[in-house]
Amino acid sequence: MRVTVGAAVLNQTPLDWDRNERNLREVLAAARDARVTVLCLPELAITGYGCEDAFYGPHVGATAEAILSGLLPETRGMFVCFGLPVRWSGALYNAAAVAVDGRLVAVVPKQHLAGDGIHYEPRWFKEWPAGQRDEITLCGTRLPIGDLHVDCGGLRIGFEICEDAWVADRPGGRLGRRGVEVLVNPSASHFSFDKIDVRRRLVVEGSRAFNAVYLYANLLGNEAGRAIYDGGALIAADGRLIAEGQRLSFLPWQLTTAVADLEVARARRARSASFRPLHDPDDDRVAVPFVWPVLPPEPAPTVTLAAWETLPPPARKREEFTRAIGLALLDYLEKAHMRGFAIS
Repeated sequence: MRVTVGAAVLNQTPLDWDRNERNLREVLAAARDARVTVLCLPELAITGYGCEDAFYGPHVGATAEAILSGLLPETRGMFVCFGLPVRWSGALYNAAAVAVDGRLVAVVPKQHLAGDGIHYEPRWFKEWPAGQRDEITLCGTRLPIGDLHVDCGGLRIGFEICEDAWVADRPGGRLGRRGVEVLVNPSASHFSFDKIDVRRRLVVEGSRAFNAVYLYANLLGNEAGRAIYDGGALIAADGRLIAEGQRLSFLPWQLTTAVADLEVARARRARSASFRPLHDPDDDRVAVPFVWPVLPPEPAPTVTLAAWETLPPPARKREEFTRAIGLALLDYLEKAHMRGFAIS
């Protein structure tokens, strides 16, 4: 079984509803043109990541929900995850709403929140406990919410949302034992020097250890004035990188795609002496009918990096600095509606 998968990076702006929706619509159209059937979008892509205390306002969740409802028809023939805040039992959660073939099927909240450095997620959101499940109404539909994975036409797809992949007890370990074959990671991972090397290791090692195709999507640009996001979508399978998107781009969005051969991971899992499937009832499974297109064999994908990404460390750091500052300043000009900078 071969599946065309995609990971998108988006240059979003907190509470700029028109811009954010336009970017989402454009990347969904590009994914459809590329015949993508599994698409990972970044964390909190509908609202923007840096809404801060505005997350508390009920209008933020209501507007995000309305945009999500309008985007659902664009997901026909695809599995797509949309990042947005959801309110459940009086608390806010950083979540991924899962759409399959034009309809919502589940909501998966983040289990580990980023609360160090420049991140203050515990101020606005609650962590969702592992193993807990309930129901929520979103876009007028009653849906399962919680620690879930989706059985999409026989292919199991699970989630690690940004920080979930950076902790010792990653959800991917349990999901792999559930038979999950595709892991999607919607992220908002800020730029720092050489951080891309750590991300690559997380994604590649996740694909190897969990016997899964791993999709990583990230935000891009100077989103809210403080943090710079460098994009850099990643796709890995069987312990190797099979696609990587450009970093520090000046484009509003980018789509990275690959054809993943799931039979390779299935064979590897079957012959692994260390693989121990879970035998308890899988009540964390959401079954959804879906017909996967049959794809012909393709040559093994190769990753070609931009020339500056392959420079020796001192030179690459200088290049990273130049590109990150240029992107941050230009984004700030545009998003603050300024005409220029004064240098004194």
